[in-house]
Amino acid sequence: MSTKTCKAPDPNPRTPSYKLPAGACDAHCHVFGPADRFPYAPDRAYTPPDAPVEDLRRVHAAIGVDRAVIVQASCHGTDNTAMIDAIQKSGGAYRGVAIVDGSITDKGLEELDAGGVRGVRFNFVKHLGGTPDLDVFDRVLDRIQPLGWHVVLHLDAGDILEHAERIARIRVPFVIDHMGRVQAKNGLEQEPFRRLLELMRNELAWVKICGPERVSSAGAPFHDAVPFARRLAEVAPDRTLWGTDFPHPNISGDMPNDGDLVDLLALAVEDEAARRKILIDNPDRLYWAR
Repeated sequence: MSTKTCKAPDPNPRTPSYKLPAGACDAHCHVFGPADRFPYAPDRAYTPPDAPVEDLRRVHAAIGVDRAVIVQASCHGTDNTAMIDAIQKSGGAYRGVAIVDGSITDKGLEELDAGGVRGVRFNFVKHLGGTPDLDVFDRVLDRIQPLGWHVVLHLDAGDILEHAERIARIRVPFVIDHMGRVQAKNGLEQEPFRRLLELMRNELAWVKICGPERVSSAGAPFHDAVPFARRLAEVAPDRTLWGTDFPHPNISGDMPNDGDLVDLLALAVEDEAARRKILIDNPDRLYWAR
């Protein structure tokens, strides 16, 4: 099988001008491999360079992050072992979001919960495999509700329109990844972004203002993504999260520097009380409430 490879992250994160508050959480990051311990999925769409938990710790120490949510990425498929291993080594500083399929047992879900998992992720992005089995999607959401988990939706902006009815039926908290991957070149008035803002009126809807490099049309330093992050944080201040997306898989353009991403957050959200909600209070409620 032929799979594309990913660029490596910037190995030298800059010290941000904005000093993150104590307890700040990177609510969207990944661990990859190492492949000799945690093999990649045979049916993966891409092969990343190894980015083990030691790399994540080093980046977080450099930019001032104290806590993190490790999101399972499609290259590891439903084998969540690398993520669980990283959580176990964190002393309570990490939580996780798993990828599961319809074969997972109740015991399997309970084991993930005990391992620090607090949600599941479904990928709708077409170039990463497209729409999941929607029957499995519905069944899994029914089964995670008693656990108090949420679902993370990784989708392109247009998918918000395509799957609007199904999203409206979701009865657990749901998190939209990467600002819905809206395209900055289409402006703040584009229909997918207006629909995303409307969706944020739903008390179950959360959004991550991360992945500016996936939104930007101008390239680094991705300032054209800032108005979208700012607007989302204004509309749903109590349900907005921030993350680095380290180690930035599947970036075709400019690779972001993780220190610069901290300063981009500070540019998008200028009020310190609002920043503390996004960095501390909101992830507390979704990931550390129990």
